[in-house]
Amino acid sequence: MQDQLQAILGKTEAALASIEGRPQLDQLKAAVVGGNGSLTAVMKGIGSLPKEDRPAFGQVVNKVKSQLEEMFKECGAKLDAREDAQALGSPVDVSLPPPGDYVGSLHPLTQVKRQIVSIFGRIGFTVAEASEVESEWYCFDALNTPEDHPARDEQDTLFFPADTRFGNIERREEEAYMLRTHTSSVQIRTMIGEKPPIRVIAPGRCFRRDTVDATHSANFHQTEGLYVDRKVTIKDLRAVLDHLLRELFGKEVKTRLRPSFFPFTEPSFEVDIFSSNLGRLSNKWIEIMGCGMVDPEVLSEVGIDPQEWTGYAFGLGIERVAMILHGIDDIRHFYQNDLRFLSQF
Repeated sequence: MQDQLQAILGKTEAALASIEGRPQLDQLKAAVVGGNGSLTAVMKGIGSLPKEDRPAFGQVVNKVKSQLEEMFKECGAKLDAREDAQALGSPVDVSLPPPGDYVGSLHPLTQVKRQIVSIFGRIGFTVAEASEVESEWYCFDALNTPEDHPARDEQDTLFFPADTRFGNIERREEEAYMLRTHTSSVQIRTMIGEKPPIRVIAPGRCFRRDTVDATHSANFHQTEGLYVDRKVTIKDLRAVLDHLLRELFGKEVKTRLRPSFFPFTEPSFEVDIFSSNLGRLSNKWIEIMGCGMVDPEVLSEVGIDPQEWTGYAFGLGIERVAMILHGIDDIRHFYQNDLRFLSQF
């Protein structure tokens, strides 16, 4: 049987020399050490040996098996190295001059976000930020969103497992953690941490269980705004939104407020714009954002007296603005990292 073992070693070594890929290596391993392999067949014959010869033969078999495993491992490493080399291509000649003096640019969403931040910065707003992971109280309860609201369904919101814990993210009780569905939760944390008057915008990334298509994405960006002071009215809200939209889309843009509903504002409005310089969207009313006066219940929830203070809030989709400004008809372009698209900005 020892002659058989040496023959197996020799044949395997010769076969490994001609292996060209992983499939061939796997076939050879199966033919040698598989359930019906040549080495396995020899090992099964150990029972026919005298008892006193079995331990010594077993040691020889184990040694041969170890040698085979090392040979297979070495061959696999060579195959992997060959595949890596093919994937990397020809070596780079570092003595050659660089192909070009290219300068990167900001992502179009970053450009639009900075433009919005700059507009509000010039009229006294500061930037507020918070974690993209939120608790259910800050994202829904504090914003006057009832438990049976559709937005709180698992089909619409990305919840973490019930046993998830985040030591650096405050929550009120044992409510669930989630990826925030809007940056309105930043407004709640700001009102809890600061005393009025408050004037902030909260740009950031949000997440929802949306089916990705030309106008929807499970990952998107918002800029939310909040102003809380004495005697704040709808007139103040209308003035700041008119200023923002004219700075973004030009002085000739017209705006209008349509009554709507949001749990955290009362009254609530959808904002439409009309302009002749918006490409294929020109000369028609198009929805651009939502807004309203902060609901007194929301102010009370965060410890602000609604008898003394009032405020307005609004939310603007950064992708929405970028698509209108640049005539982009598919939101997925922003996330595909295609230099042909990105180099245009």
